[in-house]
Amino acid sequence: MTLSVSSVSFCYEEDEFVLNNLNMDFSSFPVIGVVGANGCGKSTLFKLLLGLHIPTKGEVKWNDQPINYSKSSLIEHRKRVTLLFQEPDQQIFYTDVYNDIAFSLRNLGVNESEIATRINQTLDLVDAKAFVHKPIQYLSFGQKKRVALAGSLVLDSQFLLLDEPTAGLDPLGTKQMKSLIRSVAKSGKNVVMSSHDINLIYDVCDYVYVMSHGELVSQGKPEDVFLDKAFIEQVGLEQPWLVKMHQQFDIPLFRHEHEMVAE
Repeated sequence: MTLSVSSVSFCYEEDEFVLNNLNMDFSSFPVIGVVGANGCGKSTLFKLLLGLHIPTKGEVKWNDQPINYSKSSLIEHRKRVTLLFQEPDQQIFYTDVYNDIAFSLRNLGVNESEIATRINQTLDLVDAKAFVHKPIQYLSFGQKKRVALAGSLVLDSQFLLLDEPTAGLDPLGTKQMKSLIRSVAKSGKNVVMSSHDINLIYDVCDYVYVMSHGELVSQGKPEDVFLDKAFIEQVGLEQPWLVKMHQQFDIPLFRHEHEMVAE
């Protein structure tokens, strides 16, 4: 299963393009990062991938075919591609964890035994069984993130879009989210994420797209993309600390902190 954009441009108002001629394949690697300064068009791109907007030019493709924007087709598309919002309260509707995760499945008419099976599997994946019976109001921000993530994953979608997945999380919550992203990818699903945390992108992503002013300006493996200090600063980003250490102190270029400690 593949998800891509082909020559996609988009404008909210005539002649004011916020995305311009984007060509991206989100199926080629398990975890793909989309980075850029504020206003570069990342959020608009995610809305296009969900079918919330229709491209002004070009096409969003599923399995190499343009997606259909009829109501029934979009319902099917959003079973395959789901989004975890930056703020979990935007997608938590119930006061208890179980019923919130079950919400989308019940709307689709899934029977309760199948719902229970899927929820149980998803709770394992996001490590949320310990608080499944707690009221939402007593959960920490990080726990709410996991509930919102479970609500997305329970649909068994192939592609999970993550908008600033570690925003608002403390160091422990960030570590847990990294582990969750790796677990989701290991389960055979694709993760596409945007984040201003460049160290997170460098650590968990297999491939990176860099955007600036609505255009794709660079792409490649993180250890290649972030080596060009002048370019990274030019597009309003900064280098990951492991890349800085490599260039400033002439140590090997590590992808993960634990590799540096082991060395």
